[in-house]
Amino acid sequence: MKVIDTIKGYDVGIFLWVSERKTRHTLVRVARLVSRSADGPLYLALALVLAYAGQEPQLSLLYCLLLGFTLERPLYLVLKNVCRRDRPEATLKIPSFIIPSDRFSFPSGHTSAAFLVATLVSAFYPALAPLLFSWAIMVGMARVILGVHFPTDTLIGAVMGSTLALASMEYWLK
Repeated sequence: MKVIDTIKGYDVGIFLWVSERKTRHTLVRVARLVSRSADGPLYLALALVLAYAGQEPQLSLLYCLLLGFTLERPLYLVLKNVCRRDRPEATLKIPSFIIPSDRFSFPSGHTSAAFLVATLVSAFYPALAPLLFSWAIMVGMARVILGVHFPTDTLIGAVMGSTLALASMEYWLK
């Protein structure tokens, strides 16, 4: 339990450090925009563009995305409801800047989805990797700045999304 307590101590410490800086209105505004970019509509738009293109490698990317999200969403929901980690607002009594869609924080679904998309699109279009992974990292950071996730929630979300992206490519592109 000492390891868990140590990780929790760092997690809360980093969250509080970020929390002290979120009074800067521009930072919060940017965090809201970045977070919204991972709400889902852009993923649907990407899928429609890939389907409309109708050629390789776009169709392979589309199928990998569909498989990735088919795996990611249920795993995310199971982990949320098994781990049942309260969000920072409930744990630390610090108000968040947005209203989350559910009660629990672990793992970050926004971060998981962002890393799933960044990993897959980067595999098919490597020149976009720096832009996509910068965006995915910013999504995770935005969720902490907005007060709805601890840093480890987003770290595990990033690992989960990237791993499921690799698994979907391994399955689909054999």
